[in-house]
Amino acid sequence: MASAELRDTRRRIKSVQSTMKITRAMELIAASRIPKATARVEASKPYSAKLVEVIRNVSAASGGASHMLLEHREVKNAGVLIVASDRGLAGAYASSIIREAEKHIIGLEKSGTAARLFVVGKKAQSYFQYRKYHIERSFLGVTDTPGYGDARAIANILMDAYASQTVDSVDTFYTQYRSAMTQVPLQFQLLPIVAPEGAAGSEGAASVDYSYEPSPTAILDRLLPRYVESMVFSMLLEASASEHSARRRAMKAATENADELIRILTRIANRARQAEITTEISEIVGGAEGLSQQT
Repeated sequence: MASAELRDTRRRIKSVQSTMKITRAMELIAASRIPKATARVEASKPYSAKLVEVIRNVSAASGGASHMLLEHREVKNAGVLIVASDRGLAGAYASSIIREAEKHIIGLEKSGTAARLFVVGKKAQSYFQYRKYHIERSFLGVTDTPGYGDARAIANILMDAYASQTVDSVDTFYTQYRSAMTQVPLQFQLLPIVAPEGAAGSEGAASVDYSYEPSPTAILDRLLPRYVESMVFSMLLEASASEHSARRRAMKAATENADELIRILTRIANRARQAEITTEISEIVGGAEGLSQQT
């Protein structure tokens, strides 16, 4: 009959094997989503680049016309958009971007500027709610497979807050996808929009004289909101690809650790079983010798 130690070791092996099946399945799921997520990131770049080029050309033709989204004003209330994740088990993915955002928020508070948070993902919402930060809006269920409609909804809320002077600026924190092994937390000023290089008569501006219908100012009024939507969408796509990559690495490491733990526990179980067999043989031999001496 197995000893208590051996039974406990075998129970632990079964438990670790069950956990390893889960982590392995999650690793495969994350790995299957990475190609699609990275393809969406790459597909969005030409649109964003062309939009920036068009804004640069129209801005140059408009003669530096002003627009609400270009307006710089004294920052009394700073908006902060944090793009984290809805689910965990992705290593330090969510905590890295949350930590960078919190440093910025603490700096704002020290300078006497109020911070209004717009959070994407349940992880960021839970973290900042627990620490009693003022969360203006939360967006949940977006990070796994973000759509352009999600980006438009977030961008509209940010632009409305900026237009109504609820916030005087919007800084965003998200994770940029660079490769399967490298994802970098970044800060980006979304509002007010910084005019692209070459706009409004600066060096590199388009030298061709275009004809516009309607006026450049009217076109700019339509393009700038699309630019904000496009930037938010790009951030969501980058964050989604980063999250899947981080989860795949974390689950791969967990699977490897579970496999190593199973090997260690199996050796312990084998030693315990060997000790039991040795004890049983010793008892049998001792009993046989006792009987032979009696006869």
